[in-house]
Amino acid sequence: MNKVSFNNSNNVFFQSLKHSVEDYFKTHDLKKTGNWRLYSKSLILIPAAIGLYISLMVFTMPTAIALVLCALLGLTLSSIGFNVMHDACHGSYSSKKWLNNILGLSLNAIGGNAFFWKQKHNVLHHTYTNITGADDDIAQSKLLRQSPAQEWKPFHRYQHIYVTVAYALTLFMWVGVRDFEKYFTRKIHNTPLQPMSVNEHITFWVSKALYLVFYVLIPILCVGPLAWLIGYLTMGIVTGVVISYVFQLAHAVEGPEFDSVGIDDKMIETEWAVHQIKTTANFAPQNKFISWAVGGLNYQIEHHLFPRVSHIHYPALSKIVKDHCQQFQLPYHSFPTVSHAIGSHLRTMKHLGQKHVQ
Repeated sequence: MNKVSFNNSNNVFFQSLKHSVEDYFKTHDLKKTGNWRLYSKSLILIPAAIGLYISLMVFTMPTAIALVLCALLGLTLSSIGFNVMHDACHGSYSSKKWLNNILGLSLNAIGGNAFFWKQKHNVLHHTYTNITGADDDIAQSKLLRQSPAQEWKPFHRYQHIYVTVAYALTLFMWVGVRDFEKYFTRKIHNTPLQPMSVNEHITFWVSKALYLVFYVLIPILCVGPLAWLIGYLTMGIVTGVVISYVFQLAHAVEGPEFDSVGIDDKMIETEWAVHQIKTTANFAPQNKFISWAVGGLNYQIEHHLFPRVSHIHYPALSKIVKDHCQQFQLPYHSFPTVSHAIGSHLRTMKHLGQKHVQ
């Protein structure tokens, strides 16, 4: 990847914001990592996923009920990813590094790989947000044009219609294709992958093997191949659609900007924090259920500015961030509801699907 840098020579905005955020934590005597509100989620979501899985394997039930449970399992796995894995991989679940590392492996249990995620998401996406050629999150599939700088294909004019179908494939592609592409090419999009230790190689292959055992072999033995296939597809489609929409509603909506890096090095004219403000959006900030279920990722602005702060603090920090945006005359993109954000995302995808959009 060509070098992308930010003009941080005059980062007055972020210095002022960090000072206010530090004051908040000191005044309220709070740690930046998780507390009982986060830990209680783990104690609910992880046993719920295990309980749903065992119920589907052990009990004979009507097809309709089994499909509902498969969909619920998909939702629960998504929520584990948002709440447990995401904080853990960012190092914000706990002040104990070993606990973050262990819980970060919940991603491997879902089918992904924490080692790849930390580089793809924590480094590339959080540093080069919405920069084509650097941010792997907007380079997921040739089926979708997620940036004005990406190559246009005639079928993109219909992408706002089939986008949900494409998102339904996310988990299957992630688990079965993209992780292996990263492993064998030693690259994440255009960026060389950091060297893997012997333990990381072992973890990769063991976790992929265990995924096959628990998500394919055992279910086939318990319920038969046809029932397994229908149930697995149901679970995977729900998981893929949910995680895709949650992450896309933060950046591929009306308001956030896009940039690109070409054959030359790129200098972004603003400081890094301002770039995050300009390329990110929140959604449904007043909806407590959504905030609980998606691990505070409806507060993506706060998350991008303070990724090592646990999501349980984002609602409080949002007031500080919004005040600073007003003070420094910066945008603060936020959609009042999920439906507003989805509508904006679909309009954005329709706009990006037009040939003239460059």
